[in-house]
Amino acid sequence: MKSANQTKVSEFVFLGLSDPPGVHLPLFLLFLFIYLTSVTGNLLIAILIFIDHSLHTPMYLFLSNLAGLDIFYSSVTSPRMLYDFFSESRTIAVPFCITQFFFFFSFICIELYLLAVMSYDRYIAICHPLHYIQIMHPQTCALMVSAAWTVGFLTSLIHTLCIKMLDFCGPNIIKGFFCDLPQLFLLSCTDTFINVLVMFLVGIIMGSGAFSMTLVPYIRIFHTIIRIQSRNGKLKAFSTCTSHLTVVFIFYGTLISTYLRPSPTSISSEDRLVSVMYTVVTPLTNPLIYSLRSKDLKAALWRSLGVK
Repeated sequence: MKSANQTKVSEFVFLGLSDPPGVHLPLFLLFLFIYLTSVTGNLLIAILIFIDHSLHTPMYLFLSNLAGLDIFYSSVTSPRMLYDFFSESRTIAVPFCITQFFFFFSFICIELYLLAVMSYDRYIAICHPLHYIQIMHPQTCALMVSAAWTVGFLTSLIHTLCIKMLDFCGPNIIKGFFCDLPQLFLLSCTDTFINVLVMFLVGIIMGSGAFSMTLVPYIRIFHTIIRIQSRNGKLKAFSTCTSHLTVVFIFYGTLISTYLRPSPTSISSEDRLVSVMYTVVTPLTNPLIYSLRSKDLKAALWRSLGVK
């Protein structure tokens, strides 16, 4: 609880990824390369899907949304992290810190729901191929994407409003490079029991709901694939799912290790490594995984370059 002589802090200070000045330049170049590659790869996927009419299908509509989302997602944290490598003042005002968290967590939630929508799309395509066009018509797809974005922002808004009720009286050092829930809980001088409870309840209800909607369809999908007589048919059906499943497990694995665990008493170097994984590396893996495994995307790229 806050005592009478405690004063609210007006800004936080990012500790960053590393203190020794000698490693700042190598880390800056590494993360600059990762960020630019991530943005370029996701932007290329979105542009290819937009200009190539053969990719105007529900699956690639969802993928283009995922690509655009990953650009926003990485841009919330990476540019500031890169700036802080050579900045003498790594401060951020409390309102801006909360704003950064709102957008960052919004994009996390939207991606969870979007991955669930993509799972449902694969379920209809493989288990009900004759009815795919009727079920996944453009209006339905647009509604599903809109719902994912809306629910994602609303979920983040719940946490953001809870954070705004906290008081921060010092210390004001964020042991990382962006504003996140575990860090803000540690810095609060008021009781965070309600916030932690809300985090777990929302995480269990919304997170487990999205997780179930993502993985449950694959039980039916794998059952259908096993019944396919043709070996080539099995491989083709399975190849359309492996990219999506790979992204799902990478994304959920890093999030579970960060949010669905007891409230930490300190932030370790391992925690910062995990935060790098899901803020910087994950947006890069998505275009790499999809571009390397999608023959349609590679064919569209060659057509756009005039290569037959």
